Amino acid sequence: MHLDVQDLKKFYYRTGLGRVAQRAVRDQLRSLWPDTKGQTVIGYGFAAPLLRPFIGEARRVVALMPGPQGVMHWPAGQDNMSVLCEEALWPLETGQADKLVVMHGLETTENPTALLDECFRVLGPGGRALFVVPNRAGLWARRDGTPFGYGRPYSLTQLETQLKRHSFTPESHRAALFTPPSQRKVWLKWAATIEKMGRGVSSYIAGGVLIVEVSKQVYAPKKRGIGAKVRAPLRILEGAANPVSGREVKDPTCTPLGVTRGENGTKFAN
Repeated sequence: MHLDVQDLKKFYYRTGLGRVAQRAVRDQLRSLWPDTKGQTVIGYGFAAPLLRPFIGEARRVVALMPGPQGVMHWPAGQDNMSVLCEEALWPLETGQADKLVVMHGLETTENPTALLDECFRVLGPGGRALFVVPNRAGLWARRDGTPFGYGRPYSLTQLETQLKRHSFTPESHRAALFTPPSQRKVWLKWAATIEKMGRGVSSYIAGGVLIVEVSKQVYAPKKRGIGAKVRAPLRILEGAANPVSGREVKDPTCTPLGVTRGENGTKFAN
């Protein structure tokens, strides 16, 4: 079940709680990827709030938004970098992405297998992907007033197991949104402090969202070796493998020991 793009836009850009969530998750992302110079950064779902720091640093930034969700012009006031696409058919070449961010995409899709296969296809060898999903043990997954209250929440084990089945290699995991999902000013005021304290206590138990970083490792195929062909092989030592005994020699010029051969070939015993 995808949320409408207008509802997502309203939450992240027009509410205090949305700006708190945007900053908390983006800070974790930035600490994992401090430098993306010369790389291609792709976002899927509604990852636009997390991609802003990469504009002007990365070689290319693209925000992919699924058809059931809808698309919006992004970033505001600049040339559009967002694209409407099918969930499992992205307008990108195989291996084009160096970095991939998926938020509000995996937990809301009806076909996670096809989506993860497409993520693997687009990500280049050695590339990194970041999946942001609701934590089933957190408070945010139980609150319908936020986008993280929709779709399927995950535990850390469930998410990593699913990613491994699609050939991703988990590298690290973190959590964010330790502050309660409340619009009250007191919680919004202390949100930054609560986030800092929460990260020091746990990396996944109490956080509202789980953040799992994975890599795409492509191994070279194993070969038996390259056969060398000799056009004109030397056959000097072929007889060494099958030596011939003295009894098998049939040379007519050879005479057994103790026998004398005459001029006409007659044999005389000595």
